[in-house]
Amino acid sequence: MGLWARLSRVFRASTGAALDRIENPELVLQQTIRDMRDRVPELNNSVAQVMATERLLIKNAENLEKQVVDLDSKIKASVKMQRDDIATAYIGQLQQAQMDLERTGAQLEHASLASKQALKARDNYVLNMKKRTAEAMQLISAAKQAKLQEQLAQTMTAFDLGDDASTFNDMREKIDRRVPAAEAKLQLGTSSVDTQMQDIEREAMDIQLQDKLLEYKQQMGLLGAGSGPGGGKQIAAGSAPAEEPGVNDVVLDETNESNRSN
Repeated sequence: MGLWARLSRVFRASTGAALDRIENPELVLQQTIRDMRDRVPELNNSVAQVMATERLLIKNAENLEKQVVDLDSKIKASVKMQRDDIATAYIGQLQQAQMDLERTGAQLEHASLASKQALKARDNYVLNMKKRTAEAMQLISAAKQAKLQEQLAQTMTAFDLGDDASTFNDMREKIDRRVPAAEAKLQLGTSSVDTQMQDIEREAMDIQLQDKLLEYKQQMGLLGAGSGPGGGKQIAAGSAPAEEPGVNDVVLDETNESNRSN
């Protein structure tokens, strides 16, 4: 094999490989459909021309038939008038008209056959075009589905490689470390001395409000004779442990002493 043939083969192989890479089956099929549809007007024009020729020949044949009938009448009239010279001239025209009519009839037969064949060819082309179009649409749909599957496969491959999975794992570990630390800080915050003191102060405020309510009820005569601020104090104090006075009892005593002094 010569050097030029080898270079030509390498060039054609490289060109073919490049075309395979850039060739999009979906676009090629869509262009093919457009090309087939663009040929339909051309076919219709060709069929129309063939049919026009047939119609023209039909018109000529009708005219020649009328001419033959007219010449035949003129020949008979000339013979009746004993004008042989005029009759002879009409006979010559009649013979020519008959020859033209015979030739036109033969042409009309060929034109009619050509017209039928052209119509049949056009109909076959349209039918084949519709069939190819439906097949192309199915192939385009399959190509789109294949493209989607390729994208999904690439996405799943990325997950298999661990690119995104490692990120999720790292973030999960960080969040898992932050949650216990936040819970521990919350527990320490709620169990601190300041928090306990706030609870005691809030309980003392509730006791003062209850004593004030009992005082109003006593002034309005809504309580019995044995009820009074002291009774409210005993009730409130009874909720505390019996072994030793609590902070609530001390606060309650101080509140009652303040009410008596007032």
